[in-house]
Amino acid sequence: MKLIYEKLTLGSEEGFTFKEVRTGHFTCPWHFHTENELILTLQFPGFRMIGDNITPLEPGDLVLVGSNLPHIWQLDARRGRRSLPVRILLVQFEEGFLGQDFWALPAVQPLRQLLKRAAVGLGFNGKTRERAAKLMTEMRAARGLRRMALFLSVLDTLSSSSECRPISSPGYSPQLSPFNQERMDRVFQFIHERLDQPLHLHEAARRAGLSAGAFSRFFRLHSGRTFPEFVNELRVGRACRLLAEADRKITDIAFACGFNNLSNFNRQFRRLKRMTPREFERRLRGAS
Repeated sequence: MKLIYEKLTLGSEEGFTFKEVRTGHFTCPWHFHTENELILTLQFPGFRMIGDNITPLEPGDLVLVGSNLPHIWQLDARRGRRSLPVRILLVQFEEGFLGQDFWALPAVQPLRQLLKRAAVGLGFNGKTRERAAKLMTEMRAARGLRRMALFLSVLDTLSSSSECRPISSPGYSPQLSPFNQERMDRVFQFIHERLDQPLHLHEAARRAGLSAGAFSRFFRLHSGRTFPEFVNELRVGRACRLLAEADRKITDIAFACGFNNLSNFNRQFRRLKRMTPREFERRLRGAS
Protein backbone atom coordinates (compact mmCIF):
# COMPACT_ATOMS: atom_id res chain seq x y z
CA MET A 1 0.00 0.00 0.00
CA LYS A 2 1.39 3.38 -1.02
CA LEU A 3 1.87 6.15 1.51
CA ILE A 4 -0.71 8.85 0.82
CA TYR A 5 -0.49 11.11 3.84
CA GLU A 6 3.14 12.21 4.14
CA LYS A 7 4.67 13.33 7.40
CA LEU A 8 7.73 15.21 6.23
CA THR A 9 10.96 15.42 8.22
CA LEU A 10 12.04 19.04 8.18
CA GLY A 11 15.66 20.15 8.47
CA SER A 12 16.73 20.71 12.06
CA GLU A 13 19.49 23.19 11.19
CA GLU A 14 17.46 25.69 9.20
CA GLY A 15 13.87 24.81 10.17
CA PHE A 16 12.89 23.83 6.62
CA THR A 17 13.96 21.22 4.08
CA PHE A 18 15.60 21.97 0.75
CA LYS A 19 15.82 19.12 -1.77
CA GLU A 20 17.31 18.70 -5.21
CA VAL A 21 15.75 15.78 -7.09
CA ARG A 22 17.81 14.34 -9.96
CA THR A 23 16.67 10.90 -11.02
CA GLY A 24 15.85 8.82 -14.05
CA HIS A 25 13.07 6.97 -12.25
CA PHE A 26 10.48 9.10 -10.47
CA THR A 27 7.37 8.01 -8.57
CA CYS A 28 5.03 10.29 -6.66
CA PRO A 29 1.60 9.22 -5.38
CA TRP A 30 -1.43 11.49 -5.13
CA HIS A 31 -0.72 12.80 -1.65
CA PHE A 32 -0.96 15.66 0.84
CA HIS A 33 0.93 16.90 3.90
CA THR A 34 0.59 19.67 6.45
CA GLU A 35 3.76 21.44 5.31
CA ASN A 36 3.80 24.07 2.55
CA GLU A 37 5.88 23.16 -0.51
CA LEU A 38 7.59 25.42 -3.05
CA ILE A 39 8.46 23.45 -6.19
CA LEU A 40 10.64 24.55 -9.12
CA THR A 41 10.49 22.08 -12.00
CA LEU A 42 13.59 22.22 -14.17
CA GLN A 43 12.93 19.12 -16.26
CA PHE A 44 9.95 16.78 -16.12
CA PRO A 45 8.28 15.04 -19.09
CA GLY A 46 4.78 14.82 -17.67
CA PHE A 47 2.16 16.82 -15.83
CA ARG A 48 1.24 18.06 -12.39
CA MET A 49 -2.16 17.93 -10.73
CA ILE A 50 -2.76 20.28 -7.81
CA GLY A 51 -6.23 20.09 -6.32
CA ASP A 52 -8.56 20.01 -9.33
CA ASN A 53 -6.09 21.53 -11.83
CA ILE A 54 -4.11 19.54 -14.41
CA THR A 55 -1.17 21.24 -16.16
CA PRO A 56 1.50 19.80 -18.50
CA LEU A 57 4.90 20.63 -17.02
CA GLU A 58 7.42 22.88 -18.71
CA PRO A 59 10.94 23.85 -17.60
CA GLY A 60 10.81 26.68 -15.08
CA ASP A 61 7.37 25.85 -13.68
CA LEU A 62 7.21 27.37 -10.17
CA VAL A 63 4.34 26.67 -7.77
CA LEU A 64 3.57 27.05 -4.08
CA VAL A 65 1.43 24.20 -2.76
CA GLY A 66 -0.35 25.10 0.46
CA SER A 67 -0.84 22.94 3.55
CA ASN A 68 -3.03 19.84 3.05
CA LEU A 69 -3.58 20.50 -0.66
CA PRO A 70 -3.49 17.17 -2.59
CA HIS A 71 -1.01 17.05 -5.47
CA ILE A 72 0.91 14.72 -7.77
CA TRP A 73 3.78 15.03 -10.28
CA GLN A 74 3.24 12.30 -12.90
CA LEU A 75 5.62 11.20 -15.64
CA ASP A 76 4.18 10.61 -19.09
CA ALA A 77 4.00 6.82 -19.29
CA ARG A 78 5.05 6.82 -22.97
CA ARG A 79 8.00 9.17 -22.65
CA GLY A 80 9.23 9.07 -19.07
CA ARG A 81 11.72 6.21 -19.38
CA ARG A 82 13.24 7.52 -22.61
CA SER A 83 13.58 11.12 -21.53
CA LEU A 84 16.31 13.02 -19.77
CA PRO A 85 16.40 12.66 -15.97
CA VAL A 86 13.87 14.44 -13.80
CA ARG A 87 15.24 17.61 -12.18
CA ILE A 88 13.31 19.41 -9.44
CA LEU A 89 14.22 21.88 -6.68
CA LEU A 90 11.83 22.11 -3.74
CA VAL A 91 11.49 23.60 -0.28
CA GLN A 92 9.18 22.13 2.36
CA PHE A 93 8.33 24.25 5.39
CA GLU A 94 5.79 24.66 8.15
CA GLU A 95 3.97 27.95 8.54
CA GLY A 96 5.68 28.84 11.81
CA PHE A 97 9.16 27.54 11.00
CA LEU A 98 10.79 30.72 12.36
CA GLY A 99 8.74 30.79 15.58
CA GLN A 100 5.51 32.45 16.67
CA ASP A 101 7.18 35.72 17.76
CA PHE A 102 8.59 36.21 14.27
CA TRP A 103 5.24 35.30 12.74
CA ALA A 104 3.49 38.03 14.77
CA LEU A 105 5.66 40.84 13.37
CA PRO A 106 3.76 43.33 11.17
CA ALA A 107 6.43 43.01 8.46
CA VAL A 108 5.52 39.34 8.06
CA GLN A 109 1.85 39.96 7.24
CA PRO A 110 2.37 39.77 3.43
CA LEU A 111 3.90 36.33 3.92
CA ARG A 112 0.95 35.20 6.03
CA GLN A 113 -1.38 36.36 3.27
CA LEU A 114 0.72 34.49 0.69
CA LEU A 115 0.35 31.20 2.55
CA LYS A 116 -3.37 31.78 3.01
CA ARG A 117 -3.74 32.27 -0.76
CA ALA A 118 -1.62 29.15 -1.34
CA ALA A 119 -4.44 27.03 0.13
CA VAL A 120 -5.57 26.45 -3.49
CA GLY A 121 -2.00 26.57 -4.88
CA LEU A 122 -0.23 29.47 -6.56
CA GLY A 123 1.66 29.52 -9.85
CA PHE A 124 4.27 32.23 -10.52
CA ASN A 125 5.53 33.71 -13.78
CA GLY A 126 7.49 36.61 -15.27
CA LYS A 127 10.27 38.36 -13.35
CA THR A 128 9.02 36.83 -10.10
CA ARG A 129 9.63 33.34 -11.38
CA GLU A 130 13.05 34.26 -12.78
CA ARG A 131 14.23 35.84 -9.52
CA ALA A 132 12.84 33.07 -7.30
CA ALA A 133 14.38 30.39 -9.54
CA LYS A 134 17.78 32.11 -9.35
CA LEU A 135 17.60 32.27 -5.55
CA MET A 136 16.53 28.62 -5.27
CA THR A 137 19.43 27.63 -7.52
CA GLU A 138 21.83 29.48 -5.19
CA MET A 139 20.34 27.59 -2.24
CA ARG A 140 21.84 24.34 -3.57
CA ALA A 141 25.37 25.34 -2.56
CA ALA A 142 24.43 27.31 0.56
CA ARG A 143 24.08 26.04 4.12
CA GLY A 144 22.95 27.35 7.51
CA LEU A 145 22.28 31.08 7.84
CA ARG A 146 23.14 31.75 4.18
CA ARG A 147 20.52 29.24 2.99
CA MET A 148 17.97 30.71 5.42
CA ALA A 149 18.65 34.21 4.09
CA LEU A 150 18.19 33.05 0.50
CA PHE A 151 14.92 31.33 1.37
CA LEU A 152 13.60 34.43 3.12
CA SER A 153 14.48 36.38 -0.04
CA VAL A 154 12.48 33.86 -2.06
CA LEU A 155 9.47 34.26 0.25
CA ASP A 156 9.78 38.06 0.11
CA THR A 157 9.89 37.92 -3.69
CA LEU A 158 6.76 35.76 -3.85
CA SER A 159 4.77 37.61 -1.18
CA SER A 160 5.33 41.02 -2.80
CA SER A 161 4.53 39.88 -6.34
CA SER A 162 1.43 40.30 -8.48
CA GLU A 163 2.78 37.85 -11.07
CA CYS A 164 0.91 34.86 -9.70
CA ARG A 165 -2.37 33.07 -10.23
CA PRO A 166 -4.44 30.58 -8.21
CA ILE A 167 -4.17 27.01 -9.43
CA SER A 168 -7.19 25.12 -8.07
CA SER A 169 -10.78 26.30 -8.25
CA PRO A 170 -11.77 28.82 -5.54
CA GLY A 171 -14.29 26.39 -4.06
CA TYR A 172 -12.02 23.36 -4.12
CA SER A 173 -12.25 21.64 -0.74
CA PRO A 174 -10.80 18.11 -0.67
CA GLN A 175 -11.89 15.39 1.71
CA LEU A 176 -8.54 14.48 3.26
CA SER A 177 -9.19 10.82 3.95
CA PRO A 178 -6.02 8.74 3.40
CA PHE A 179 -8.20 5.87 2.15
CA ASN A 180 -9.86 8.08 -0.47
CA GLN A 181 -6.49 9.52 -1.48
CA GLU A 182 -5.16 5.99 -2.01
CA ARG A 183 -8.17 5.18 -4.15
CA MET A 184 -7.48 8.22 -6.30
CA ASP A 185 -3.85 7.20 -6.64
CA ARG A 186 -4.86 3.74 -7.88
CA VAL A 187 -7.15 5.34 -10.46
CA PHE A 188 -4.41 7.76 -11.61
CA GLN A 189 -1.99 4.88 -12.13
CA PHE A 190 -4.64 2.92 -14.04
CA ILE A 191 -5.27 5.89 -16.34
CA HIS A 192 -1.59 6.46 -17.07
CA GLU A 193 -0.89 2.80 -17.76
CA ARG A 194 -3.59 2.84 -20.45
CA LEU A 195 -3.88 6.43 -21.64
CA ASP A 196 -3.22 5.42 -25.26
CA GLN A 197 -5.84 2.65 -25.07
CA PRO A 198 -9.64 2.62 -24.65
CA LEU A 199 -10.49 3.67 -21.09
CA HIS A 200 -13.85 2.73 -19.64
CA LEU A 201 -15.43 4.17 -16.54
CA HIS A 202 -16.53 0.76 -15.21
CA GLU A 203 -12.92 -0.50 -15.32
CA ALA A 204 -11.69 2.54 -13.38
CA ALA A 205 -14.55 2.05 -10.91
CA ARG A 206 -13.48 -1.54 -10.37
CA ARG A 207 -9.90 -0.38 -9.71
CA ALA A 208 -11.30 1.97 -7.04
CA GLY A 209 -13.56 -0.73 -5.57
CA LEU A 210 -16.76 1.23 -6.30
CA SER A 211 -19.86 0.88 -8.43
CA ALA A 212 -19.95 2.95 -11.62
CA GLY A 213 -22.41 5.46 -10.16
CA ALA A 214 -20.54 5.82 -6.86
CA PHE A 215 -17.25 6.15 -8.71
CA SER A 216 -18.57 8.96 -10.93
CA ARG A 217 -19.60 10.96 -7.86
CA PHE A 218 -16.37 10.11 -6.02
CA PHE A 219 -14.14 11.07 -8.95
CA ARG A 220 -15.86 14.39 -9.58
CA LEU A 221 -15.69 15.28 -5.89
CA HIS A 222 -11.94 14.66 -5.72
CA SER A 223 -10.82 15.90 -9.15
CA GLY A 224 -13.36 18.62 -9.95
CA ARG A 225 -14.26 17.06 -13.30
CA THR A 226 -15.88 13.97 -14.77
CA PHE A 227 -13.83 10.90 -15.62
CA PRO A 228 -14.05 11.51 -19.43
CA GLU A 229 -13.12 15.18 -18.98
CA PHE A 230 -10.08 14.22 -16.93
CA VAL A 231 -8.92 11.62 -19.47
CA ASN A 232 -9.38 14.02 -22.38
CA GLU A 233 -7.33 16.72 -20.62
CA LEU A 234 -4.46 14.30 -20.11
CA ARG A 235 -4.64 13.08 -23.71
CA VAL A 236 -4.64 16.62 -25.11
CA GLY A 237 -1.71 17.48 -22.83
CA ARG A 238 0.22 14.51 -24.21
CA ALA A 239 -0.69 15.55 -27.76
CA CYS A 240 0.72 19.04 -27.11
CA ARG A 241 4.04 17.53 -26.03
CA LEU A 242 4.17 15.26 -29.07
CA LEU A 243 3.34 18.15 -31.40
CA ALA A 244 6.19 20.13 -29.86
CA GLU A 245 8.76 17.34 -29.73
CA ALA A 246 8.04 14.98 -32.61
CA ASP A 247 7.76 15.41 -36.37
CA ARG A 248 4.70 13.20 -36.80
CA LYS A 249 1.39 13.41 -38.60
CA ILE A 250 -1.45 14.83 -36.52
CA THR A 251 -3.52 11.72 -37.20
CA ASP A 252 -0.76 9.50 -35.81
CA ILE A 253 -0.48 11.70 -32.71
CA ALA A 254 -4.24 11.54 -32.15
CA PHE A 255 -4.22 7.73 -32.13
CA ALA A 256 -1.02 7.61 -30.04
CA CYS A 257 -2.82 9.66 -27.39
CA GLY A 258 -5.83 7.34 -27.20
CA PHE A 259 -8.35 9.17 -29.42
CA ASN A 260 -10.23 6.72 -31.62
CA ASN A 261 -10.99 9.22 -34.40
CA LEU A 262 -9.58 12.48 -35.69
CA SER A 263 -12.79 14.50 -35.39
CA ASN A 264 -13.07 13.80 -31.65
CA PHE A 265 -9.39 14.69 -31.19
CA ASN A 266 -9.87 18.00 -33.01
CA ARG A 267 -13.02 18.76 -31.03
CA GLN A 268 -11.43 18.07 -27.62
CA PHE A 269 -8.23 19.90 -28.56
CA ARG A 270 -10.13 23.01 -29.65
CA ARG A 271 -12.28 22.91 -26.50
CA LEU A 272 -9.25 22.87 -24.20
CA LYS A 273 -6.71 24.93 -26.19
CA ARG A 274 -9.03 27.31 -28.09
CA MET A 275 -7.32 26.34 -31.34
CA THR A 276 -6.97 23.32 -33.61
CA PRO A 277 -3.97 20.96 -33.42
CA ARG A 278 -2.80 22.35 -36.78
CA GLU A 279 -2.93 25.93 -35.48
CA PHE A 280 -1.08 24.86 -32.33
CA GLU A 281 1.62 23.21 -34.46
CA ARG A 282 1.99 26.31 -36.66
CA ARG A 283 2.41 28.54 -33.62
CA LEU A 284 5.10 26.21 -32.30
CA ARG A 285 6.96 26.22 -35.59
CA GLY A 286 6.62 29.98 -35.86
CA ALA A 287 8.16 30.40 -32.41
CA SER A 288 11.12 28.10 -33.14
